Amino acid sequence: MLRIDNLSKRYPNGTLALDGIDLEVAPGEIVGVVGGSGCGKSTLLRLIAGLEDPSAGGVSLNGTPVTAPREEIGFVFQEPRLMPWLSIRANAAFGIRHLPKAEQQARAQEALARVGLADFANAWPRELSGGMAQRAALARALVGRPSVLLLDEPFSALDALTRYDLQEHLLELWSYDRPTMVLVTHDIEEALMLSDRVVVMQPRPGRVLTVATPPLPRPRERTDPLFEDWKHRLLAELSRAFRHRPQGEEAFPAAAI
Repeated sequence: MLRIDNLSKRYPNGTLALDGIDLEVAPGEIVGVVGGSGCGKSTLLRLIAGLEDPSAGGVSLNGTPVTAPREEIGFVFQEPRLMPWLSIRANAAFGIRHLPKAEQQARAQEALARVGLADFANAWPRELSGGMAQRAALARALVGRPSVLLLDEPFSALDALTRYDLQEHLLELWSYDRPTMVLVTHDIEEALMLSDRVVVMQPRPGRVLTVATPPLPRPRERTDPLFEDWKHRLLAELSRAFRHRPQGEEAFPAAAI
């Protein structure tokens, strides 16, 4: 269980980025986090990953506080961030350099095979397309066999067709061992395609406004009327978030929250 308790972050310049975030994510659950710029989505992921220290509250995984990066928590950034002087295999293995060399090679090759890059293990980052580079970044996150995978707008820089392809591929990867996933995105449609629950955040400071559980069976179709209905509901809620909806005003039926 990933547990976030009363989590707040104030930066040295006085900016309160997050204020009192409470959230539980069950093992194997996919939670999407949506909100506009300034609502602290990326800050939330960095705190969950142990890359930053909270100002108040905390994060725990299976009862153990997260106070620094851990192998069981993988992170995929918006940009692939591949090291250009390393091969794709070496990039994939970068986070497991403490393991014996043979195991590094085997794990990296396995991860690359899972993302469809087995034939590009010896290639250089400059030889990959944007979508292939992001697949390599996914392999690097998966090579440690994490129980939690954090994704910070991993497909936002890609064209629509590549983005749709990688969204479907991400669900295939998830189906192997079903890690807990927290996905930050600006894209309501992406959140609905991938997530079991969608967290809508309001800005300045970042707070959880609504947690919605759309009753959408898998596999999901963008043209499904129910999918379209929930997309419009979440877009309306996101708009209300930036108007600081008064507390107590209901945006969704109680059964959906």
